[in-house]
Parts: sequence; C-alpha cells; structure tokens
Amino acid sequence: MLKLKVVQKSVVALLLLLWACINLFPVGIMLVSGFKDTREIFQNPFGLPQSWSLENHLEAWTQANFAGYFTNSVVVTVFSIVSIIFVSSMGAFVIARFRFPGRRLIYLFLISGLALPVRLAIIPIFLIVRDLGIQDTLFSLVVVYTAGGIAFSMFLLTNFFRSIPGDFHDSARIDGAGDFRIYRSIYLPLLRPALATVAVFNFINVWNDFFFPLIFINDESKMTIPLGIQSFFGEYTVRWDLLFSALSISVIPMILFFILLSRQFISGLTEGAIK
Repeated sequence: MLKLKVVQKSVVALLLLLWACINLFPVGIMLVSGFKDTREIFQNPFGLPQSWSLENHLEAWTQANFAGYFTNSVVVTVFSIVSIIFVSSMGAFVIARFRFPGRRLIYLFLISGLALPVRLAIIPIFLIVRDLGIQDTLFSLVVVYTAGGIAFSMFLLTNFFRSIPGDFHDSARIDGAGDFRIYRSIYLPLLRPALATVAVFNFINVWNDFFFPLIFINDESKMTIPLGIQSFFGEYTVRWDLLFSALSISVIPMILFFILLSRQFISGLTEGAIK
C-alpha cells in the first residue's frame, strides 16, 4: 500500500513537472531569443545564442521610448492595485461585519460585475471618461482598472472577512477602537494572504492589458508597454531581436512580483479553498 502511494505521488509529480515545462517552454524561447539577432532567431529558433550579450536589451530600452512605456505601466499598475485593494477591502469589511437593510442586495449588485466582461460596456465607459475630461491620461486607466477589479476583489475579500471570528471585532470595540481602527489594525494584518491573492490577480490583468490603453491613450508619451510594443513592428520589417528583448524586460516585473508574494498568494488560495 505504501509503495502504491509513492508511485502515485511520483506519477503526479512527473505530470505536474511535464505540464510546467510545456507552459514555460514558450517563455524560455522568448527569453533566449532576446539574446539573438534576427537572422539567428530564424536560423536557430530553439537553440542557444552564439553570445550572451545585453546589447539587444539596451537598444530596446532606449529605442521607441520603451523606458517611458515601462514607467507608465509601473505607475498605472501600482496606483490601480493600491486603489483596488483599498476600495474593495473597505467595502468587503462593511458588507461582512455590519448589518443594515439592503446589505445583501448591495453585495449582489457589486459582484454582478463578474457576470459580464467590462469590455462589453466600452461605449458608455468611453463616454464617461470623455465627459470627465480625463481621456488620454494615465488617471483614466487607473479609474477603469479600479472599477473593473472591485467585483472579483470584493467577492474574495468578503468571504475572508467572514471567516475571521467576530470576537476580534467585539473585543476591539470594548477597548474603545473605532471602526476604521479595527479595520486597519486588526483585519488588514490578518488578511495578508487574501490581499496578496487580490494583488497578484489584478497585477497580471492590469500589466498585460492592451485593450483599454488602445481606447483611451493617444499620446505616445503616455502609452503602456502592451501598446508601446507596437513600435517595434515596422511598416515593412519587424525587429524580432528587439521585440523579444522588450518582451523579456516586460516579463521581469511580473516574475519578481509573484516571487515576492508567492508564499502569501499560495496561502490565500489554500485558505480560500479550505474555507
């Protein structure tokens, strides 16, 4: 019986390793191709480069204002993630810990955004952004991403708030703490895994999004990475070496962000599944 369990675990581990290799193979090809020139990419697409030089990456960083695209993506992503976490966590705290008429109706209305993609409402969203006078600004992207990320984030955080015993709330209230102090000092530290899960999911969506920058941004100096990468596609030729280098640079923040929050992220997923 013991040997059978060991064999089963080994088979599962091998299957998971195979699946990971299949998913990471395109990423590896992209990273390696960033060190090749265009001719070498086509002549030896799956082999190692002849020389490991960062010349392509440096040229991609300086060409077509890629440094500006990178900075814009960082600004939009950071402010969007902070806004999503702040708004959704406060809303989830109120929905989970306070009883008032219409509480369930408000919660269902807020998470109804999960039923339909935000992109289906692009025309009214565009009209609202235009009427507010924030079109062609990074602030417009932050507002749209914040509004689009609240539904899923509130759905996840509300369940985590409800899983925390109410005795913490009652004890803090007896000690004289106000509602915001209870939220900030007691609940937020306990919700680190859930907040990390929300941050990772929304980071991927915001960082990789091409649709909304294409709609709202016209000024080249305000473009984000997914939109700015178009500059590497020429009218007659494509600099594949610079394109792969730029893509490699754009992947680095996602990898670092996940590594920093991986422990909390996995803990949040596990705890949510158990609950």
